[in-house]
Amino acid sequence: MNTTFDTFRQQRLAEGFDEVLEREWAPLTVLDTHTHPFAANALVSRGEMWLTVGEHTRHLLAGDTFELDANVPHAERYGTEGAAYWVARRNA
Repeated sequence: MNTTFDTFRQQRLAEGFDEVLEREWAPLTVLDTHTHPFAANALVSRGEMWLTVGEHTRHLLAGDTFELDANVPHAERYGTEGAAYWVARRNA
């Protein structure tokens, strides 16, 4: 990964996101289908995860990105080492 959290944060705030934070997940965490009231733009910074939206599942590794619109049902599963990602949120 060629970026820092500070660079990620500054870029996302300039794009209109209003909150930027790092989320850490314990090994083998599973989050069943849920939604969030905010749009998200994220960069996996450590570990691996699987993100399922509808019938489509993506396997994400450090350096991969993902985006979700607000209120989109999705599920998350984290690998044996856990994971972390930086996420910018655009609250409604």
